[in-house]
Amino acid sequence: MAKVKYNYYEVPMVNSVEEMIDLALKEAPDKIAYRYKVGDEIHSLTYSAFIDRVYSLGAYLASKGQADGRIACLGANSVSWIISYFTALRSSGVFIPLDKELPEKDIIHLLNDSHASVIFYDERYEEMLKRNREALSGIKLFIGFDREENDGDFISFLKARKEGKELDKAPYLACKSDPDAMKMLVYTSGTTGMSKGVMLSETNLVSCVCYGLQVSTVYDVGLSLLPYSHTYESVADLLVSFHHHSTLCINESLIAVLKNLKVYQPEYVYIVPAIAEMLVARIKREIASKGMSDMFNELVAKSNGLRKMGIDKRKEIFAFIHENFGGKLRKIVCGGAAIRPEIGEFFDNIGISLINGYGITECSPLVCANNDAANDYHTAGIKLRCIDWRIDEPDSDGIGEICIKGKTVMLGYYNQPELTAEVIKDGWFYTGDYGYINDKEQLVICGRKKNVIVLDNGKNIYPEEIEGYIQGIDFVSEVIVSGEDNNASGNAKALIAEVFLSEKRTPGEVLRSIKDACKELPIYKQIAKVKIRDNEFEKTTSNKIKRFISKKK
Repeated sequence: MAKVKYNYYEVPMVNSVEEMIDLALKEAPDKIAYRYKVGDEIHSLTYSAFIDRVYSLGAYLASKGQADGRIACLGANSVSWIISYFTALRSSGVFIPLDKELPEKDIIHLLNDSHASVIFYDERYEEMLKRNREALSGIKLFIGFDREENDGDFISFLKARKEGKELDKAPYLACKSDPDAMKMLVYTSGTTGMSKGVMLSETNLVSCVCYGLQVSTVYDVGLSLLPYSHTYESVADLLVSFHHHSTLCINESLIAVLKNLKVYQPEYVYIVPAIAEMLVARIKREIASKGMSDMFNELVAKSNGLRKMGIDKRKEIFAFIHENFGGKLRKIVCGGAAIRPEIGEFFDNIGISLINGYGITECSPLVCANNDAANDYHTAGIKLRCIDWRIDEPDSDGIGEICIKGKTVMLGYYNQPELTAEVIKDGWFYTGDYGYINDKEQLVICGRKKNVIVLDNGKNIYPEEIEGYIQGIDFVSEVIVSGEDNNASGNAKALIAEVFLSEKRTPGEVLRSIKDACKELPIYKQIAKVKIRDNEFEKTTSNKIKRFISKKK
């Protein structure tokens, strides 16, 4: 395999969250760390003021004997959530982020399964927590973000922080953790089966941050909008932005994204493909509604012609589009699922880098990302320098299961040694994802191992690839490709696309559109039949389709 020389950024290397905090206090005490809304008013918090709140909350927990506690957090994105997060990471305890969309029975189960001793929570969960107080005997402190007064075990977050401000910080600051012990317990919301508790160490977390920033940097101002309970946002955005000493602006709801892009004027933002698709679709609709589609295509051709001559005028030519993003957006980091190359091409054409990457919660969560100086949105980029990777049992095209070894690989699944042994063998983590490494040492993702369709001619089909083409059709909102007419060996004779549409179409119209969208694919990857759904597919809390449940409908 040819060696390619990539440019890596210089990043201060740290071994702990404590060192990360100390560095921020030394280098950026007066820099604004967070901007957020209280009502309609925008508030700012400097790094030193933020860290003071972390230390105060930590002193309070230490005074209650919880400096080494299991600290759960259940709530919407907020600066209070981030304070609780850093307080737990700086302690000698364990942080347990809980998905706020989980049903009550699952929340209670996970609080008990994780042996949580403290929970920070939003007001909407208080009644549920009180109702289950007897079942949650392990929890000693219920700290409400919105509470104004204390009531027994149910404590006001503000009062706890203010009380801690007057306490001696030394016991909390004396907290030390084994860098290779569990520091964060993250329950995955997989597309099949029950949640698994992923055990991540402090070494896992800081390695993801430092080595990730070497590959792809962030800038001065970011907009944070994905759920904090997921490692993609809590590690790859919150911790990365903190270590870079960026100003991170907190988006209060998905409905407010477009408004807040203009309000906060970020230079970078982390999103998932569904949001990228939504933004592109919205821009294209606006262009079409103004009768500017032909003009836009002409401007793209003109701009790309200038770029070939070394002249980049994209910011000026497409200023009317950049205004929708606040005018300063330089970079979109996209992860969580595969992104269609044409979405990356659209943003590249207008002068915004879409940096695609690949990760999985079990890898803290980052495995690779596109290098800023060599961005190829057809790939998931180059690996972090703290890991090794290989393709297990590659086929004739070099495609096989992606295996990872190194500093970002989890400790294992909590209290599930048998399950851990199934995925970690001789130090290698078997991701369950199929792909290949190209001659530029970039990873190309093909799909999930469990989703592979084997045709009766022996060909392996990765449905995610075909779904990417079909999702480019304007009226297709959701799609799942599967096999049908299986033979005695379980291999499929044909492919069927099950679709949920945004506007009414006949099966014949849909099939013709799919055939046109997939015309570049070989004949064995062509769709033979279409099934139109009456409603959306069932999804996980991270908005991924539950593929195998959906097939039963």
